[in-house]
Amino acid sequence: MTASPIRPARPGDAEALSLLDHTTWSTVHAVTPRPQPPFDPFFDADHRPEDYLVADLGDGPVGYIRIGFPTRLACNRHVRQIQGLVVAESVRGRGIARALLRAACDEARRRGAVRMTLRVLGHNGPARALYTSEGFAVEGVLPGEFLIDGAYVDDVFMGRSLLAG
Repeated sequence: MTASPIRPARPGDAEALSLLDHTTWSTVHAVTPRPQPPFDPFFDADHRPEDYLVADLGDGPVGYIRIGFPTRLACNRHVRQIQGLVVAESVRGRGIARALLRAACDEARRRGAVRMTLRVLGHNGPARALYTSEGFAVEGVLPGEFLIDGAYVDDVFMGRSLLAG
């Protein structure tokens, strides 16, 4: 994929994004139990449309990335954090996750951020490879932080500068 149409999320995307979340759920990236109906609203006071960028190939969202603050502290408002990245299985391998990640870094920079961080499960090799290829480096590991399907899984912290250089 040479370019994916990435756009800000709209309130009307909630149902499609919720469905995308539920159909892509996996222990490779989720630390919460599989969601069960009735599902919570996709957007709420802590998850607003303006926190999301959406990949839309013309028939509605096929992926999203959520950008948030790592804490509520004023002293680290210069940092943004990727707090979710999802791509529909039917369009994986077309560069959509990479396009979303790049768009998120651009958007964070536009909003005044100078640094981007994220957390990824240690066993999620494809995501870790993508993040590394986009300039993220491992900055810390919490060994065995999560017990998933009977196995202890590391919580890996990654980050990168958003400054040109």
